[in-house]
Amino acid sequence: MVEMDWPSSLNEYDKLVIRMNTPRVVIDNAVCPTATLVTVDSARRHGILLEAVQVLTDLNLSIKKAYISSDGRWFMDVFHVTDQNGNKLTDESVIRYIEQSMGSIHYGRTNGNNGLTALELTGTDRVGLLSEVFAVLADLQCNVVEAKVWTHNGRIASLIYVKDCDSGCPIEDSQKIDRIEARLRNVLKGDNDIRSAKTSVSMAVTHNERRLHQMMFEDRDYERKPILKCSDDCPIVTVQNWIERGYSVVNVQCKDRSKLLFDIVCTMTDMEYVVFHATINTAGDRAYLEFYIRHTDGTPISSEPERQRVIQCLQASIERRASEGVRLELSAEDRPGLLADVTRTFRENGLNVTRADISTERELAVNEFYVTDAVGNTADSKLIEAVRQKIGLSNLKVKELPMICHKKVESEEQPVGVGGAVLLSLGSLVRRNLYNLGWIRSYS
Repeated sequence: MVEMDWPSSLNEYDKLVIRMNTPRVVIDNAVCPTATLVTVDSARRHGILLEAVQVLTDLNLSIKKAYISSDGRWFMDVFHVTDQNGNKLTDESVIRYIEQSMGSIHYGRTNGNNGLTALELTGTDRVGLLSEVFAVLADLQCNVVEAKVWTHNGRIASLIYVKDCDSGCPIEDSQKIDRIEARLRNVLKGDNDIRSAKTSVSMAVTHNERRLHQMMFEDRDYERKPILKCSDDCPIVTVQNWIERGYSVVNVQCKDRSKLLFDIVCTMTDMEYVVFHATINTAGDRAYLEFYIRHTDGTPISSEPERQRVIQCLQASIERRASEGVRLELSAEDRPGLLADVTRTFRENGLNVTRADISTERELAVNEFYVTDAVGNTADSKLIEAVRQKIGLSNLKVKELPMICHKKVESEEQPVGVGGAVLLSLGSLVRRNLYNLGWIRSYS
């Protein structure tokens, strides 16, 4: 349990109010033989589940199982977690961090990138676009300290943190900011994206990955059709109503991966849905998730268009972070123009960056890129080696090869999760055999 240090100005009544509203956190390594149990009891409010999941995923922990239930105004989460190697949590500093972070989520969490200017970019993806973006920033004397880039359904969203190359300070000059925005907007527009390309300078108070989800959602990437798609691992999402209890029941079945629960809960939260009960389970490389949700006004999903939109948005939230392409890791001494040079080499060799995670640790650039060929297929190994030769074999390493294959999207597809689809029940604490008994009704 987390012990509190009380300010001397607080009286006993103030302390009682804080205790009543502060999440209680218990971390237990004895109950489960294969995972550490993290239990959080908290007063319920919109978004608190997302913040709890965020604490765990920001530590790159794997959530193997989870049970979420709310009773009146109280909320209880139980997470079965392991480290990336599948082991229980034994590092006392990690355990203490979870206790302290979970214990403070009632007051909300923000992302802090002090001393940096945040740039938000959305537009149509194309081969070499990232190279052009970084070239513009280098030309404008902007040093990229951190960046995250996602692509999905032919769209790109990027959150880039920069500082002035000369002063090392955030860029606050309004005229320079206007020049940066204008030049980046021209790059994003290209020849055919005059209307939807967007650039802006952000205050960056939102969690980075949540902000990327919001940017792609605002860009309506979920409505667009990909040129290529996964042949076997497309997420299956169904939505049905439990009329007697006033819930909409969302079932998701997909390939398990890091941060999957965060991505789904993030999208539900930003779509103004509240999770009242949920069960999450994993078996091998598969994940099975079941959520009982209502809109923030207390009503379930009320129309077929709304149901289809929820299905589309949740599928998109899972696919955005799906690892497509060869994962390359760049580790090199940081210098002005490094990213422009590296991504230009990718472009000149016909490699397209589908996702990127860029960071700087002291004077070392540690960057991760997922790359495919120009049309989205797996890049040829000889081409990858040629690029490594140009950038430096010791600097650019292949860390992961793609495990998926792609196929062309058929012109006519059957929609996933229409009325009559099989409910992928997880046997949660809330509902066991209600579907078989006919207590849950679909829209059809």
